[in-house]
Amino acid sequence: MENIEKYKAMEKILREIEDLKNSETAVIKKIGQVETENMNVNAEGLEASLNEIYDGAYKNLENIEALHLSFTEKVSDFKEKNKITDDMLLEIRES
Repeated sequence: MENIEKYKAMEKILREIEDLKNSETAVIKKIGQVETENMNVNAEGLEASLNEIYDGAYKNLENIEALHLSFTEKVSDFKEKNKITDDMLLEIRES
């Protein structure tokens, strides 16, 4: 049972990492919207600042995606090593 609880916690972490990825994607989209709006007003210095923020957000997204991939592999390996089956997980969820 202890391994199943650990596995469930690892799955939760994966969902949180996915949330981080979605949040960072939303930030990148919002930067694009601000850039588009700035085309109408051409505020001095805004474009350069937005480019800098975009670069940081994009790098964060890349790091989050790499983390998600590596942790997904770790969770999968843990599940396989501990012979945790979907039926076992379903049985626990139903009880």
